[in-house]
Amino acid sequence: MTIRTIGIDIGSGAVKSVLFSFDEQGQPKWLAKRCERIRRRDPMTLAAEGRDGVLADAGLKPEQVDYIATTGEGENVKFSTGHFYSMTTHARGGVFLNPEARAVVDIGALNGRAISIDERGKVLAYKMTSQCASGSGQFLENIARYLGVAVEEIGTLSKTAKDPEKVSSICAVLAETDVINMVSRGIATPDILKGIHLSMASRIVKLLKVTGVKNGVVLLTGGLALDTGLLAAIQEDMVAEKVQVTAVSHEDSIHAGAIGAAIWGAYRHTKLKELEAAAA
Repeated sequence: MTIRTIGIDIGSGAVKSVLFSFDEQGQPKWLAKRCERIRRRDPMTLAAEGRDGVLADAGLKPEQVDYIATTGEGENVKFSTGHFYSMTTHARGGVFLNPEARAVVDIGALNGRAISIDERGKVLAYKMTSQCASGSGQFLENIARYLGVAVEEIGTLSKTAKDPEKVSSICAVLAETDVINMVSRGIATPDILKGIHLSMASRIVKLLKVTGVKNGVVLLTGGLALDTGLLAAIQEDMVAEKVQVTAVSHEDSIHAGAIGAAIWGAYRHTKLKELEAAAA
């Protein structure tokens, strides 16, 4: 019997929705996906639009879905069947996207975290950045806006840097002041961006070391996962710190949380049906 589930991940900067089906052996098949930047819009409205969007893309009706699972800030979505903690959904979604992953680094709009996992996506350990850390997506967007750079250009520009200068401040407000001073001193935009990336990378690698990740593959997830400049900076810092870990990304990394929610939703739905059958 086919099981269909929807996973919805409400983050600080975007709402991600995915639709999956599972065959009798529990093998997942990805049917549809949506991602909408919040940009001052109501996340609950975007969640409903994401649900309707993936259903329309797959040609399905709401009654053909067995479970709607939310994660992130989605615990108040009224039409959901259940909610899952984002640490576990990113872990499970990370293994789905890259079966070799033994750690996930989730870099969102407001904070970042490193999660050590096993081959099944079970969380073994984790460490988060402080709330005021300058290593977040929102901070990087603010800097890009100040520098007059499109978010999509950040990674490319960063990789052309000749003499990067690190941002030393942990506090985002003070870090922005550092950037303003760099501009006044005539530091080139690529060097500023690469310096920010190196500062962020240093914190991320430290988080990985604290969680005990020493080898294997680490998958970047979240809104900054496709920032090629940040990925390159993380890879550089790992070499400098002699961390034997391979940092990679995936074109669908931003959907990792929603994917994990959909997979956990299918698991919970199956278990509930088994309990109902046993009780009957």
